[in-house]
Amino acid sequence: MGRKILFVTTDQQRYDALGCTGGTVARTPVVDGLAAAGVVYHRAHNQNTVCMPARSTMVTGQYVRTHGVVANGIPLPLEAPSIAGYLHEAAGYRTALIGKAHFQPGFDRERKWEENRLAHQGSTGPYRGFEHCELAMHGYLRQWHYDRWLEEHGPQWLDAYYPLVSMIDLGLNDEGGGDTGAPEVKHNPMPRGMYHTDWVADRTIAWLDGLDADDDWFCWMSFPDPHHPWDPPVDEVRRRVDWHDLPLPPGHPGSVERAVEILSRKPHHWLDWYEGRFANMEGGPMRFVPATMTHDQVREVNALVHVENELIDEALGRVLGRIAERGWAADTDVVFTTDHGELQGDFGLLFKGPYHVDALMRVPLVWRPAPSAGVAPAEVHEPVGHLDLAPTFCTIAGVPVPEWVQGEPLPLAPGSGRERVLTEWDSQFPRIGMHLRSIYRDGWVCTVYEPGPLYEGTEGELYDLSDDPLQWHNLWDDPARRSVRQDLVADLYDHLPPERDPKLAVEAPV
Repeated sequence: MGRKILFVTTDQQRYDALGCTGGTVARTPVVDGLAAAGVVYHRAHNQNTVCMPARSTMVTGQYVRTHGVVANGIPLPLEAPSIAGYLHEAAGYRTALIGKAHFQPGFDRERKWEENRLAHQGSTGPYRGFEHCELAMHGYLRQWHYDRWLEEHGPQWLDAYYPLVSMIDLGLNDEGGGDTGAPEVKHNPMPRGMYHTDWVADRTIAWLDGLDADDDWFCWMSFPDPHHPWDPPVDEVRRRVDWHDLPLPPGHPGSVERAVEILSRKPHHWLDWYEGRFANMEGGPMRFVPATMTHDQVREVNALVHVENELIDEALGRVLGRIAERGWAADTDVVFTTDHGELQGDFGLLFKGPYHVDALMRVPLVWRPAPSAGVAPAEVHEPVGHLDLAPTFCTIAGVPVPEWVQGEPLPLAPGSGRERVLTEWDSQFPRIGMHLRSIYRDGWVCTVYEPGPLYEGTEGELYDLSDDPLQWHNLWDDPARRSVRQDLVADLYDHLPPERDPKLAVEAPV
C-alpha cells in the first residue's frame, strides 16, 4: 500500500487568490491549512498562459514546444505521453480525472474529438491513461458529463449559466450582466448544489468510494472556476462578498490616463488592446475594449472571483474529509495549483492572452506531502514550473521518472539551486504571428518578442521585480540594463529545448 495522490487544479486562478499566497478577501482555510502543513512555492510559473498548452504540460511533463500544443486550437495527440497512464502501468495506480480536461478543443458540438464524445456515448473512459473520466466545463452546452447530469437532476437550471452558445456561434462573448454590466457576468439563480464546483467534489467522492481500501490512486480533481464566465450561484454571492466594499486591486492604474501611460511603455499590442485596436481573440472576447471598463465592473468581477475561490476551497474540504473517513489521510499527498492566472484589473485589463506578467504566468502551487512521509513544512522561493508536476508524482509513487518527462521533482525545502523557469506564447493565427519567450531568473522577468507580422524581433520586456513588483516599468530599452537583458536572453535560449518537428496543426482556432 503506497501513497495516494490528489491532484487539484483550478482554472485561471491568480497567485494571490489564496490566503497563503497573500490574498486578503477570499477565505481559503482548506488550502491555507495544506500550505501550513506542506510546501508553498512562491515562484511557480506555467509554461504557457492559456488552458490547453498549460494542461498538456501538466499531463505530459513536457515543454509546450515539445508536446506541440502551443495554442488552444491544437489538440493534444491521443498518443501523447500521460503521467496518469504511466502511474497506472508502472505502479498499478487507479486513475481518474474529474472536472475540466481540455486537452482537445472544448467547444466541439460535432464531437470530432474523443474528449467531447465520452458523455454522449455514455462512457467514462478510459481516456489518456485515466481509467475513469467525468468531465465538466464552464457551464452548460449539452456536451459533457456534468451537462447530462444537470439535464437529469436539474433541468430547470439549464439556462441559469452565462450563455456559452453565444461564445461559439457569435464569437463575441462580451455580453454584460450582473449589477454593473461587466463582461461575461451573470446572476446565476441555481442553488449551490447544482453548480459545477460542488458536482466535481461530489463525483470525486463517488469515485473514491468505489475504490478498495488498499488501492493506490491518482485522482486529478479539476475545477472549471474561477475562469470566466463569472456566474456563481447568486445566493452565495450575496451572502459572501459585496463588490461595493472592494477597493480596486493593487495592480489597477486607477485611471484611464494612468493606464495609457503605463501601457505605452510596453510593446504596442498592450495599449492597442486597451484602446480597441487589437482584438485579443486568443485570450478574451473579440469585441471587448478594456478602456471602456468601469471601476465598478472591475470590483464586481473581482467579487465574483473571490466567491468562486471560496466555493472551491469548501468543496476541496469535503473531499479531504471523505479521504480521512476512508482512513487514507496519513498516506495521501495533495498537490494544488492552476493552469494560468487572470489579469483581473491589473493594468486596467481583464482576461488573459499574450501578456507575460505575473498576473498570468505566476501560479499558486502547494504540495502537502502525506503526513506519513515526515516532510517538514517549508516555503520555497526558487523558480519551479508545471513541467515539474509529472516527475513529482513519480517521486510520490516511488517509480522512476520516464525519459519523456522534461521537468524535475519539486524541491521539498529551500536551497535547491533552481535558477530559472521558462514560459512561451505562440499565436495560432498567422496574421498575428506573435511569439513570446520569457525567462524568470534572479528576480527579473525578461520577454523576447520574436519576429512576426506585429513585431520586428527587436522588441521586448524587462522587469526588475524587486523594485517594480507590479511590472509597470519596462526596462527593455534602458541602456543601464543592457547587460542584464543580454545575459537573460542568452540564458533563455540556452535552456529552451528544440521545437517539435513537424509542428502540430491548428485544427480549431479560438
